[in-house]
Amino acid sequence: MKLALVLFALALPAHAQPLKPWAGGATPALELAGLDGKPQRLEDYRGRVVLVNFWATWCAPCLEEMPSIERLRRSFDARRFSVLAVNVGQGPRVAAEFAEKLGLNGFNVLLDREMKVSKAWGARVLPATFIVDPDGKVRYSHFGALDWSRPDIRALIGKLIVE
Repeated sequence: MKLALVLFALALPAHAQPLKPWAGGATPALELAGLDGKPQRLEDYRGRVVLVNFWATWCAPCLEEMPSIERLRRSFDARRFSVLAVNVGQGPRVAAEFAEKLGLNGFNVLLDREMKVSKAWGARVLPATFIVDPDGKVRYSHFGALDWSRPDIRALIGKLIVE
C-alpha cells in the first residue's frame, strides 16, 4: 500500500504533490538581513508557524507560486503564521522590486546574497520551502512550485498552529 501511495505521489505534478515530512535533522540556523538592512532570525518567530521559502527573481516556478503563498499568508492570523521569503543571491533593490510588483506586502523578505543559508537548508533547487512549527523545528519541506493555498496544506498548517 505504501508503495502505491509513493508511486501515486510521484505521478502528480510538483504543484499538486503533498508536503514531505522533514527528515533533515535539526533545524538549520537562519539569520539574514531584511530589505531594511536589519537582521532577522528564525528564533524571532518562536510561537508561530513559519513558512520559509527560498526563491530568486529569475526563477519562473518561484514567480508562479508566490501569489498562492500570499493567499495562504492572508488566510491566517499574523500573530500565529509568518512567511520568510529568502531571496537567494540577489540584492535588495531587485528583491524589493519583485516583491512590490507581485504585491507581496506581508512577506518578510530576507537576503541570502552569499547563499550560505540556502546551502545550509539544502535549498539546491528553487523554489525550496520549509514549514517550521511554533517550537522552531522544521516539520515539512517541498522543492519546486506548489499551490500553497490548497485546502490540504491550509489544514496541515492549521493543525500545526493549534498543536
